[in-house]
Amino acid sequence: MVEQTIPTWCARNAWAGIVTAGRIGAAGEPGVTVLIPMDLQLATLIAKPEATGLRRLAKQLIDLDLPQASSVALTARHGLIWSGPEQWLLLARQRAGFSDLLSFFSDQAAVSDQSHARAALCVSGARAREVLAKGAMIDLHPKVFPVGAAALTSFAHIFVQLWRTEDGPDGPVFEILAPRSMAGSFWSWFAASASEFGCHIRISQR
Repeated sequence: MVEQTIPTWCARNAWAGIVTAGRIGAAGEPGVTVLIPMDLQLATLIAKPEATGLRRLAKQLIDLDLPQASSVALTARHGLIWSGPEQWLLLARQRAGFSDLLSFFSDQAAVSDQSHARAALCVSGARAREVLAKGAMIDLHPKVFPVGAAALTSFAHIFVQLWRTEDGPDGPVFEILAPRSMAGSFWSWFAASASEFGCHIRISQR
């Protein structure tokens, strides 16, 4: 009798097999730092035409106002990123309670969980803007793209969603989402672009 084994499916981060913690590029003090978040949760919210309470609900549930065009609203645990007319991306920095949150929002919006569909990374450092500018289709100068700005654009012909958070101790901070299916291509471009300045890569703990 042949013993049958049942395969076990495990969730994998979008960067698994593509990005590893460590250092790439030029020696010396790294000009860029990349953080790979392991527990980031994402969902699209599209306001229902007949619903009028989405703004009130966002304030009640996560203490955030719905951001206006090309901007982002963030707390330490949650975020709302403008994604188009009457559309936002909901962000949670931990998995616990996220499904309940989506259930509450479904009363006022069409909700679609995107947690496994996007590849997320946070880019910071004194040379971060120079690295991103190598492939960006928009102007990332601080006078044009200040803290709180958000955009749907492309880097090196790859569609991305990005926003700028509060500056860190070593310079500006950008959070970026790329399609999971394009994670390998995006990293190939990013690693080549960041190597000039040296890049430190960290992977967050769950």
